[in-house]
Amino acid sequence: MRSLRPSAARRIRASLTPETTTRTFHARQSPRPCLLCAHGIPPQAISCRLQSTSSSFNTVEKPFDTQSATTQSSQVPPTHYSFFPNALPAGPPPDGPFAIDLSALKKEFLQLQARAHPDLHPQADKKRAEALSARINEAYKTLQNPLLRAQYLLSLRGIEVAEDETAKVDDPELLMEVLEARENIEEAESEEDLVEMRERNEERIAESTEIIDQAFKRDDLDAAKSEAVKLRYWVNIKESIENWEKGVPVVLQH
Repeated sequence: MRSLRPSAARRIRASLTPETTTRTFHARQSPRPCLLCAHGIPPQAISCRLQSTSSSFNTVEKPFDTQSATTQSSQVPPTHYSFFPNALPAGPPPDGPFAIDLSALKKEFLQLQARAHPDLHPQADKKRAEALSARINEAYKTLQNPLLRAQYLLSLRGIEVAEDETAKVDDPELLMEVLEARENIEEAESEEDLVEMRERNEERIAESTEIIDQAFKRDDLDAAKSEAVKLRYWVNIKESIENWEKGVPVVLQH
């Protein structure tokens, strides 16, 4: 067998130096922060688990870095929207729309929950995974519901509607409509008597949701708050219809 020339041998040895091999390894590995760190769940263990994008390396254990952890902890999602960058890339209004693609939101929610499931994480990270899972659930529950979404967005701007008992509609015609709806529900003899009322109330909910959407587009918080209070009445009527029992009085929360 022919022997290599000295110059060729030197080039081959140079290409296999530890420094070059290390660079190649790290370039191939390309690790990214784990889901827990990315969403500001503080590490509880000495090491932080990293997830690799490489098909050859699933996880890599690295020593816990206090400075790195501090940076990651400061990256807590400022809003529920931050959990869903694919479904809600523009973020909350006024930059993004109030209306949401619920199918896209649900898809990303299920993907997040699959990654955050405590059983998929080492014992040291289970508490962090449980905390993240709870936050994801709360974000999804809030955003997929138009009333909760509107109340949440207003709260981000310092306007509390959900817990404000004084946030009521000073509109005699609206109040009469609400009282009439309550009486009709109480007087219903069967669920068939509620069909038309249910359809009309769904129209009210859709109308209020559209008005709120337009208000947030204009960044008109007063209009958004006023309509959110109305929407709360319609949602309460919807719940009363769904929970109807013959002869049972209807109590509408507002």
